[in-house]
Amino acid sequence: MTPQEAFETLSNRFSQHPTSSIEHRLGRLTALRSALLSHQDDIREALWNDFNKPHFEVDLTEIAATMFEVNHAIRHLRKWAKPLRKKTPLYLIGTSTDVVFQPKGPSLIITPWNYAFLLTIGPVVHATAAGCPFVVKPSENTPQASKLLKAIIDSVYPTEEAMVFEGDSSVSNALLALPFSHIHFTGSVGVGKLVMAAGSKHLASVTLELGGKSPVYVDESADLKETARSICFGKFSNAGQTCIAPDYILVHEKVKMRLAKEITDHITAFYGSTSADRKTSSYARIINGRHFERLALMLKESVDAGARILLGGEVDPATRYIEPTVLDDIPGGLSILQEEIFGPLLPLMSVSSDEEAIAEIKSRPPPLSIYLFSTRKGLAEHFSSQIRTGAVCANTTLLQFIQPFGPFGGEGNSGIGRSHGEAGFRAFCNEQVIMKRRWGARILHLFHPPYSTKSTVFTNLLRRLG
Repeated sequence: MTPQEAFETLSNRFSQHPTSSIEHRLGRLTALRSALLSHQDDIREALWNDFNKPHFEVDLTEIAATMFEVNHAIRHLRKWAKPLRKKTPLYLIGTSTDVVFQPKGPSLIITPWNYAFLLTIGPVVHATAAGCPFVVKPSENTPQASKLLKAIIDSVYPTEEAMVFEGDSSVSNALLALPFSHIHFTGSVGVGKLVMAAGSKHLASVTLELGGKSPVYVDESADLKETARSICFGKFSNAGQTCIAPDYILVHEKVKMRLAKEITDHITAFYGSTSADRKTSSYARIINGRHFERLALMLKESVDAGARILLGGEVDPATRYIEPTVLDDIPGGLSILQEEIFGPLLPLMSVSSDEEAIAEIKSRPPPLSIYLFSTRKGLAEHFSSQIRTGAVCANTTLLQFIQPFGPFGGEGNSGIGRSHGEAGFRAFCNEQVIMKRRWGARILHLFHPPYSTKSTVFTNLLRRLG
């Protein structure tokens, strides 16, 4: 089936059955959960074959995190879909107003490779909960995972409700040329701009989950041991190939070297004491040669310019291995300080105050997340008031992604729109108003032609009541 034929199939079904029942949607979500659970071993194997993703990381960041989202939707869908009764202002007395959530229609979901199952099934859950038929285009960079995703989705949904198209960017382009009602895209800023431009041609709404340079700020009061542990988990899981991974560290100059020592100690504890030891099955590889070369060049450029490697630095093109690497004394203007790293390179930078850290963060486009480590009260609120970002997290990394009651998303270059939980459901819905007049229709006659002084008097009265 071609993309055009797929779109027509979904559109025809939606035009005939524009609103599926909540029971039908819950049935699909329950079947999806069962299918995912029955394929856990296959998911582990697929992601190991694609880029040596450790089985435990798959269990935690792909399977468990996905189950959180599915289970949350199953538990709360009835509440989300319930019409909302709105208050009636005095000047509309006699009327009632409800807001109902109607599915937007056929939707397109384009997903990345770095968390192939989590970042695909999440929007699939939201589209299903909203009652939208959809097409999924998974990444060609994880062919085993994409093949398995197609098998799972095909086993749960009939073709008139959902389809999966594998392939390269030409398939994405063909799909983007079609007038889908909503587009959910997770990926890079550059491609996100193309997706938004394509959606604008059909006035489609878009959700863009992008990325950016998510900073860490560590002040003098932080518990450095726990700070280092949290940073290392957030940065080096998935070999740093995480959109909300800590990208660079701004650390108070008085504790910088102590923090650096704690970070290198935790890398040793996590992955091994030597470069050879760190080529472990507990550590993923870079997804492909293009990304490997980009990271290797970024590292070489930094070292050639005078940056100091505190730990790591080994690269192996044959296996696409880049060692967990901590760098210091990095000259300004280098790509490692300007571009999203999206890999296991961790730069440290000294600052002398909160305000210097804020100024450094604000010198770059809005990040997807900010991580703060401190025992001081009110610091998160202060940074939140000063910096545009999707999330401000104090004394933790990554956990905001699996908080389904909180909307997830960025701002500007880091994304548009929100997802997860109820926010994800609403992204695929149109909020439709149903207003009913129950009594008082004759009052409106005062505002109908022919106009008179009496009309003006009552208009002025209503203005005061408003």
